[in-house]
Amino acid sequence: MAERAQYEELIRQFSAFGAVKREMARLLPSDCPGGAFGVMTLLGRHGDMRMSKLAELLAVDMSVTSRHVAHVADRGWIERLPDPADKRSRILSLTPEGQTQLDDIAEWSTQLLAQRLSDWSDDEVGQLSCLMARLRASFDDCRVPAARPPALSGDEQSTRTPAITIK
Repeated sequence: MAERAQYEELIRQFSAFGAVKREMARLLPSDCPGGAFGVMTLLGRHGDMRMSKLAELLAVDMSVTSRHVAHVADRGWIERLPDPADKRSRILSLTPEGQTQLDDIAEWSTQLLAQRLSDWSDDEVGQLSCLMARLRASFDDCRVPAARPPALSGDEQSTRTPAITIK
């Protein structure tokens, strides 16, 4: 297990990585903010799905997902079709225009990363990608917040051992 200082540095790097994400989001087309791009990316990767599945994959609540979906649908990039299995539900589907928009942004993102990482070796880019995928896999069970346990009394707190310890 890594030492405490390594985890603290990792936390600092997570925070600093937010600046990278904000810079990339800032450079997205003005009519396609990050949430809209996230919706299209997930539909492009996973195919048609219900809004509840999309909210789960985005790891946001339904009201936020609804706003993102409305934005993308208003631009004609997705369509909301009746679910044949449940007429009360809708299936979200990427339109050809949405696929074109997604492809254009993916091309732009690829060029941006190639430019910003031009001094990285292919091996370093591959290592970063693998490590980020591994990190995400370590957190997959945290997409849906677990129910909070009942509050402990002072006596119970002092007899409990923490579930996670850091050296």
